[in-house]
Amino acid sequence: MPKGYISIGSNIDKDKNILASLQTLEHHFGELTTSSIYESEPVGFTGDTFYNLVVGFNSELSVKEVAKQLRQIELDNGRTRNCQKFSPRTLDLDLLLYDDLVINDGRLQIPRDEIERYAFVLEPLAEIAPNLKHPISHISYADLWEKFDKTNLKQKRVTPVWAR
Repeated sequence: MPKGYISIGSNIDKDKNILASLQTLEHHFGELTTSSIYESEPVGFTGDTFYNLVVGFNSELSVKEVAKQLRQIELDNGRTRNCQKFSPRTLDLDLLLYDDLVINDGRLQIPRDEIERYAFVLEPLAEIAPNLKHPISHISYADLWEKFDKTNLKQKRVTPVWAR
């Protein structure tokens, strides 16, 4: 059964939206492997801090069906499609990986390039899948995180009240 990884982020009603996304993802995909939750500064704009995490799941759905479900979950949680890339958001669900697939067909990019660009994606992914290797570079996520430039790192692990 294919294994996938989803990056989850929110900075609008983040406690409510992150919890709702986890419950909905579990409903659709069953048991999730869940990273710690990281609070991070927004990238590319000024605004409230984000909660970010990564979850792993198994599914027999096609990669396009999974991506479609994620878009619907975002919309169900108040996400609007007309928002700018770097802006506040109720919920952002990005399919990072799906087995060893490599896809770049416009709307769907796997593996997501954010994995290697942003600490708020790479650190939680390395936490739950340290030995898994990037399907293009074939470097483990633990090694990618170890080599990541942490000079201006603006994130920390947090435990929201609902997760205690």
